[in-house]
Amino acid sequence: MKRVAAALRLAARFVRALLVSGWQTVVAIARASGTGGPAPTPVFLRVRFAPMSEAGAALLGCMVSLTPGTTTLDIDMRVHELLLHVLDGADPAAVVQGIRDDFEPDLITLFGRSS
Repeated sequence: MKRVAAALRLAARFVRALLVSGWQTVVAIARASGTGGPAPTPVFLRVRFAPMSEAGAALLGCMVSLTPGTTTLDIDMRVHELLLHVLDGADPAAVVQGIRDDFEPDLITLFGRSS
């Protein structure tokens, strides 16, 4: 039952992340097209993730890539790290914290393993 609850919670958090980041991406594109305000600052980020199976890491990478404004470029299982391209990296700490808060807890429940 704990795994079912984690899967449902993860799905809900993913949908919320899609909506929020979709809106943030629209705003960033609008700023870049001359409506005022600073243009987005694209960055590459390395994000460490909790120990989990390869399937869990792949799902994490897919969820991050499917969220507008972010793309997973590489998953390094040896050091448990994602390499991301982020459309608007004005606050990299918030991007990392969002991934950790929204996706990691339930992925660990579903795919975690001690390393």
